[in-house]
Amino acid sequence: MENLVARWRRELRGTFSNNSPTVPQWELDLEKGDDGGYFGPESAAWAVHGSMTTLVAGIQSLLIQALHPGALAGVHDHSNYRTDPLGRLAGTIRWIFTVSYGDTVAAQAASNKVLHIHDFIRGSYTATSGEARPYMANDPDLLRWVHLAFTQAFLATHEAYGSAIPGGADAYVADWAVAGALMHVANPPTTRAELDAQLADFMPELRHDERVAETVAFIKDPPLPRSQQAGYKVLFAAAVASLPRHYRELLQLRAPRLGPVPLPVTLPAKAVLAVVGWSLGSPGPSEASARARRTRLGVEPTPSKHG
Repeated sequence: MENLVARWRRELRGTFSNNSPTVPQWELDLEKGDDGGYFGPESAAWAVHGSMTTLVAGIQSLLIQALHPGALAGVHDHSNYRTDPLGRLAGTIRWIFTVSYGDTVAAQAASNKVLHIHDFIRGSYTATSGEARPYMANDPDLLRWVHLAFTQAFLATHEAYGSAIPGGADAYVADWAVAGALMHVANPPTTRAELDAQLADFMPELRHDERVAETVAFIKDPPLPRSQQAGYKVLFAAAVASLPRHYRELLQLRAPRLGPVPLPVTLPAKAVLAVVGWSLGSPGPSEASARARRTRLGVEPTPSKHG
């Protein structure tokens, strides 16, 4: 009979693989390919995306993205995130890890696949100004917003709960600009200052409304197995605590407090991430496949551009 620990580990792995009973084949296939990929073992991208802080980053990224009415309209109108949240999560993880760990052909193919899916995501929404606007998921502004929100979330949460990034914040922003370019984002930021400036340009377009409130409520309490709910509450609190204040206020969220006293978040979050990391093992299958490919090809470690 399966013991409680084994069941918990199985359920946890299933959350990130859409309940696949084994390592998904696409992760094993990252061992294939003819080059070392866009990033290597010493890169900022590997340091961040190979860390458990990505669990907090994913939550924070969704929260930030929800503030743009055009981006949220696409999710609301076309996504099955409510009925199949694990499927959507698995799809996002597949793209991130393929770009991070795959060879350049695989990274380009994964990005083109997402762009092709985006071709069918279109509709209209009411902008913050009150005017009705058409949207397509591949609109340049929406592609930029999603890229910026992703970069901001993964950088902020890793700085709050992870280890040092090789080359610092600028190195990560520059690395992930490669993914932005693959997703047809024109002139993606390559420094933290550029990231902050481009995010600031979007502030007039952001808002909180009933649809945002519904989305935040779902992100706060998704349909996870009971064994994961307590840990998720800690990670959600960590995502909120590490949000820039202006986004937290727009989302009408508060960092955990007991009355006027802020509650500690960092240590509980790191503890949960450590337990999850122990359960999932390190390195993960995607990184292991990438290392095997690079060994086969005789590729030397590729330092970050700013390392």
